[in-house]
Amino acid sequence: MGPHPAVAAIRLAVRRVLHDVLTLAPPAPGDRPPLVLAACSGGADSMALASALAFEAPRLGIRAGGITVDHGLQHGSDLRAAEVVSRLTALDLDPVEAVTVTVGKEGGPEAAARDARYAALDAAAERHGAAAILLGHTRDDQAETVLLGLARGSGTRSLSGMAVASGTGGRYRRPFLELDRQTARKACLVQSLPVWEDPHNSDPAYTRSRVRHEALPVLEKALGKGVVEALARTAQLSRDDADALDAWAVAVEPSVRDDTGALEVAKLYALPPAVRRRVLRRAAIEAGSPAGSLFARHIEEVDRLITGWRGQRAINLPGRVAVRRHGGRLVLRQG
Repeated sequence: MGPHPAVAAIRLAVRRVLHDVLTLAPPAPGDRPPLVLAACSGGADSMALASALAFEAPRLGIRAGGITVDHGLQHGSDLRAAEVVSRLTALDLDPVEAVTVTVGKEGGPEAAARDARYAALDAAAERHGAAAILLGHTRDDQAETVLLGLARGSGTRSLSGMAVASGTGGRYRRPFLELDRQTARKACLVQSLPVWEDPHNSDPAYTRSRVRHEALPVLEKALGKGVVEALARTAQLSRDDADALDAWAVAVEPSVRDDTGALEVAKLYALPPAVRRRVLRRAAIEAGSPAGSLFARHIEEVDRLITGWRGQRAINLPGRVAVRRHGGRLVLRQG
């Protein structure tokens, strides 16, 4: 008799990603097998992920480890991290470690915690020489991300949600993006895996928590149970569109620059708005504006130097980058 359908589903999802890791980075003869880490909070999604990695990795000649991040935001978080380490060790993952981070305040509590977490995971990947880090985001998480993007009035890239692979060299992998949260929970239940419920996940002070417990249930009640799947499908379609538009912008950018590197207004004006704004964003980042601080409203202001020219002064962007129109050219300089 085979494994429970939920367990089979999570294992298959992880197996596919591990095959991909081996294809992209096959070990040379005599090398140590590649290492893949599971990022684990102790919740159902990430415990299911860790259990599937522990089962599949040895069968493919891959070393499997685990890492948990202690954000220090709750009383007893260090004890919780130690408990997660013991659970990961019990799955025969090695290496296993807990990393404590200091969460700043920039961008709000959720964004600051995310930034600190990914910085710690990046450092762990470098420290251990990991080929990949697996993350337990599910289709439900993807739907929430799309809704948050819609609420912010974001563009196609934001609506595309989380990528299956992201980070430096595709370091981060999300095997569960096509699985629902209930599948991960069921997999933990039938394997008798203890899980920890993060109180932040139900705290209405956090925007994502409100989307999860208030907004999505209302949408499902009004529109039916297919809302999560439809939002996740929107993410994939938006990602395909965003990738195509990004590629177009990269290809056309050299043709709209003059010999000095300035952008020619007439040639920019002739581009479709979606492509033109991508060219402007790329130029701003190249001039020194931090990508994470560069929002749609900034690019819209710069765009008006092209489409609504009335002799405006220079536009100031994050990173002390100034954009001014001069003699039919857009000049971006950091000062």
